[in-house]
Amino acid sequence: MKKFIHQPRFTPKGYSEEVEAKIQHYKKEGYRLPQRHLLRTAQQIEGIRASARINTALLDYIADHIQEGMTTADIDHMVYCFTTDHDAIPAPFLYEGFPKSVCTSINEVVCHGIPSTHEVLKDGDIINVDVSTIYKGYFSDASRMFLIGNVSPEMRRLVQVTKECRDIGVQTAQPWTRLGDVGAAIQEHAEKNGYSVVRDLCGHGCGVKFHEEPDVEHFGKRGTGMLIVPGMTFTIEPMINMGRYDVYIDEADGWTVLTDDGLPSAQWESQILITETGNEILTE
Repeated sequence: MKKFIHQPRFTPKGYSEEVEAKIQHYKKEGYRLPQRHLLRTAQQIEGIRASARINTALLDYIADHIQEGMTTADIDHMVYCFTTDHDAIPAPFLYEGFPKSVCTSINEVVCHGIPSTHEVLKDGDIINVDVSTIYKGYFSDASRMFLIGNVSPEMRRLVQVTKECRDIGVQTAQPWTRLGDVGAAIQEHAEKNGYSVVRDLCGHGCGVKFHEEPDVEHFGKRGTGMLIVPGMTFTIEPMINMGRYDVYIDEADGWTVLTDDGLPSAQWESQILITETGNEILTE
């Protein structure tokens, strides 16, 4: 005897009528909802996934080659060559004037470090490599921390807890929860371990553009913020400081963000797709 399985009917946007009904319910309840163009179509999702596969492969490639004695300009060259060899474009290059293909942020640099021939990776450094890819018009984004040589236990712990913060954020970002839930979960874990969460920078929507709504803060209060709805794609990328959360931008280049107290910072970033049953990690 054939078993009949309920097949949900889908709206032209691509998500099910059950999702549409929930959207209407939460709208009536007064929740802040994402704009409809932020809920990806099936075609857009496939395009973003293809971009994300290149982006993740690029970080794997860097992981296999990064080493002490290399300059951050060497990393930039690797990123440019790998990306263009895969018929893609490094998204950071000339984005709002950024001069390179990748952000390389060492030790007390929180993010947006500019690669340089004068910046050499030394024994004991920690470095965040943040890569973003445009493939056939679709965007992906991720970053990883790398440990160079004999890194101190204190720095290793910072890197590990920051990764845990990213993972907790991903686990918390479930359909029909709130963005404030994600930020609160990250903040709780960071502060429980004696660290602080950078306030001035955040994750973001990503997929059809490099940076879109929503802003995804890594601190906050549960039960607040935009409702997380199936079809959204955004990054979770906590920046966790060993000391205070205060940061400043280097006036010399207008990009490099550093900790105000000179203590180390770490960051891990993933891009996720919110599905009807949970989420899909696109990049890591």
